[in-house]
Amino acid sequence: MITLQEELDWHCYRLYGLHNDSPEHPNPPPLHLGERAFEIVMARRMTAGDPEAAWFTRHRSTPRTDVPAHWPESYRAIVQRRISLIESDPTLALIERPEFKRRWVMESWEDMERDALRNWLLDCLESPRIWTTGQPCLRSTNQLADVMSRDDDFLSVAALYAGRPDVALEGLVSELVARESVPFLAAVRYAETGLRKHLQWKETWEQQRREDAIDADVVGRRDDFRAQAERRAQEQWRSVNRRQADEEPEPYAIRMQAAAAEAVEQEIDRLVGEEKRRRKIEEVGDVPVPPKFVTKDFQSSDFWRLRGGLDIPKERFVSFPHCQRDADGSLVMTWAGHDHLKRALAIAAYYQERKDSEGWPTERLVPLLAGVIELLPWLVQWHNDYDPDLGARMGDYFVDFVQTEARALGMTEAAVAAWTPPATPRRGRSRRIAA
Repeated sequence: MITLQEELDWHCYRLYGLHNDSPEHPNPPPLHLGERAFEIVMARRMTAGDPEAAWFTRHRSTPRTDVPAHWPESYRAIVQRRISLIESDPTLALIERPEFKRRWVMESWEDMERDALRNWLLDCLESPRIWTTGQPCLRSTNQLADVMSRDDDFLSVAALYAGRPDVALEGLVSELVARESVPFLAAVRYAETGLRKHLQWKETWEQQRREDAIDADVVGRRDDFRAQAERRAQEQWRSVNRRQADEEPEPYAIRMQAAAAEAVEQEIDRLVGEEKRRRKIEEVGDVPVPPKFVTKDFQSSDFWRLRGGLDIPKERFVSFPHCQRDADGSLVMTWAGHDHLKRALAIAAYYQERKDSEGWPTERLVPLLAGVIELLPWLVQWHNDYDPDLGARMGDYFVDFVQTEARALGMTEAAVAAWTPPATPRRGRSRRIAA
């Protein structure tokens, strides 16, 4: 491809009349990065101290000052002629520069190999046998590393990725998970500007839920529009289908009802649509388009990479900062593939275990409960089905769970939801003590 592009460039120079002596070759040999005429010119200038030498470093290209000897003599002569033209013709010298040439930047084999190994390891950490067997749960990265320590294939690939056979598995798993996870709480996910935008998104979602509720309510009252629809459909039918002189009223009415049946359903659809629009305008109003996020709205560039401007989750894992166990200390996380209900169940189970078995104080339990609160709107919207084991709807169950636990902690739900991570103490300059 480099060869074809290079020959096309010089062919265009001739077509545009930039030079009448633009040399071309009918069957050029394959070119590699660093072997084009302008690159050889740059390499020669580099030896003379030209600062453009950084171009070769950025593109992982080896500078060469001579025309390759393995080329056919005819093509070597053509490239040498091109070099002479670049050095002597100001017009061609202006065009045959890096700014106007295709870069042909390619990842090195080492980089592609490392990415492939890394993605393979991450796929293993997301394995269904880890996350979809049994009840959904939170795990620490050390616990996940312990699970993977019994997988010989994982250990072999981990050694290749780390470049050493005695890889520290806990550190490796922690590194892999950290770069592919996003915190569960908005307060740990967004910067101050991002929190303001997130609030606008939440307001938009709430308005959309109100619209959905209106849709469901109006559709549920579909039969209320039937009498009006039948009356209007029959009036329209009678206006174009007069009763014949010898036709009795009853057969005429039967014929009208049969013919107008489809029109009645269409009229009901129209009336339902009108009622939806009317109520949405009166009860909800315009639903604003929330603003897009930018890099500075997130607390980490990795969060931005995994979410983007529309804050769409693309992460593999959900992390739980400030929720580490005393006996472990490594990052707590769960699989991002869990739906809202499974994530809530995992958080609630971890919360209860820390509360009952380890006696965590209020300040350590609050962020976990705040995580359940953030899920409540989605639980009520999408997962409020009746669970025969609990004897309740799951959305309502978690609403009660949050209320009960907040009271047990001596806090209001609003106070729990407003939790923010403790400020990290800044390192200041040590003050000198005067002698």
